[in-house]
Amino acid sequence: MKRMVISFCMATLMAGCAAPQQGGPSPEHGFNTFGQGIGHLILSPFMIVAGLLEGVSTVPYFISADLHEMNRAMVEANAQVDLERTYEYAYKEKIEDVPASGDTGKVFRHLSAATEHFQRVLKGYGVEDYDHYVLTGIRTADREGYTLYAVVYRPDTVVQVREGGTTRTLEPRDFSYYKPILRDANGRPMDVIIDWAGVPRTTIRTQKGQAILMTIAANSVLVNRRSDDYWAVEERWVAGEFKDIVAERKRYLDNRMGVNT
Repeated sequence: MKRMVISFCMATLMAGCAAPQQGGPSPEHGFNTFGQGIGHLILSPFMIVAGLLEGVSTVPYFISADLHEMNRAMVEANAQVDLERTYEYAYKEKIEDVPASGDTGKVFRHLSAATEHFQRVLKGYGVEDYDHYVLTGIRTADREGYTLYAVVYRPDTVVQVREGGTTRTLEPRDFSYYKPILRDANGRPMDVIIDWAGVPRTTIRTQKGQAILMTIAANSVLVNRRSDDYWAVEERWVAGEFKDIVAERKRYLDNRMGVNT
């Protein structure tokens, strides 16, 4: 029965995979309301499947949900990943011991720690090259409260890049290691973008938000997701168009997930 439900949900979503609707709320409205959480959201199998299909940009839609209700909805939707395994693999916590807020006192302050725990989740799911997946961030809009995150596959764990006319070697201990790398110092293609999201920093500051991010990101890895549109998005983000990017994405997701905010 679960497989019938998830198959129906996926078929319905795929059938509606059209371009975002024109008109509707202004970009400024979308920017201001994204990430506030949707308290009335019903976590049906359809909504969970929609969130997993659309990737990590849906994290803000689930931030207000009860952690245990969301985990049950994931199980009912027959999702490949769930919050129970994330807390087990990343935090070594049993889901029944975790409060509804999702907070057990373990919040990542840096992407290096987030990547380390994310790799534990992937290892737990049997991903052989789990240590080649990195959580990255573009922080040019941090003061405005938004960060552009990306889940990348990096074929080399140590990378040489060109910075300011010189060659620099980046290792996991370096801050710049946690930015997407298009090409190395020799011009060789480097990061494959699995998934990306421009989301409020407040969403990712909580342990629950981080756990939801890792859970959906792990699903994106397991289903071999690719987001080749990322590099154009990053260019716009750095150029200061982050408000438009966030608003455009929110309008698209509202339509795809059947949410009227």
